[in-house]
Amino acid sequence: MKTGVLASGGGTNLQSLIDQWRKGALAPAELAVVGANVAGAQALERAAQAGIPTFVLSHKAFATREDFDRALAGELRGRGIELVVLAGFMRVLSPAFLDAFPNRVVNIHPALLPSFPGVHAQKQAFDYGVKVSGCTVHFVDAGTDTGPIIAQTAVPVLDGDDEESLRLRILAEEHRLLPAVVRAVAAGRVTIEGRRVRVAGGAL
Repeated sequence: MKTGVLASGGGTNLQSLIDQWRKGALAPAELAVVGANVAGAQALERAAQAGIPTFVLSHKAFATREDFDRALAGELRGRGIELVVLAGFMRVLSPAFLDAFPNRVVNIHPALLPSFPGVHAQKQAFDYGVKVSGCTVHFVDAGTDTGPIIAQTAVPVLDGDDEESLRLRILAEEHRLLPAVVRAVAAGRVTIEGRRVRVAGGAL
């Protein structure tokens, strides 16, 4: 399944996908392109070093969110992309994009949704004083981190944690979980029944 990754920043989750892809452990997903809305995103450099084609499409060049989303969808569809992975892509996508890839857009979020959606999720969790946090991979809908949940990994909040140490331990689990979900979706093991997502073959 030809897979496109969208990112806006450093791309460490992209790197986890690249590492698995290079080992043949992401199949049947194929990393076909990496796109960014920010020209200087380090994710583009990571992709180039791995020999993956890249493109930049700045949202600032479009009058409306929907215009940008339609252009972005067209860029990906023109490359034959079947699955879209958001790996630190800092844009809320509208139906103008999502309708082009129904149930084929996934996102990684550094909290146990539906708790702590949006930005700075690790800080939200730490400041709230929860004892367990984690990460979530979910299908994307038009809301902010509200789509059907595919898989989650819990990360305990330790007494000695600060915001940064918690962020890093959650990130390590993101790097494990996201490739596993991408592999499962590409293999046809993931189905949606209403709000519930089922993964054939057991937990990821």
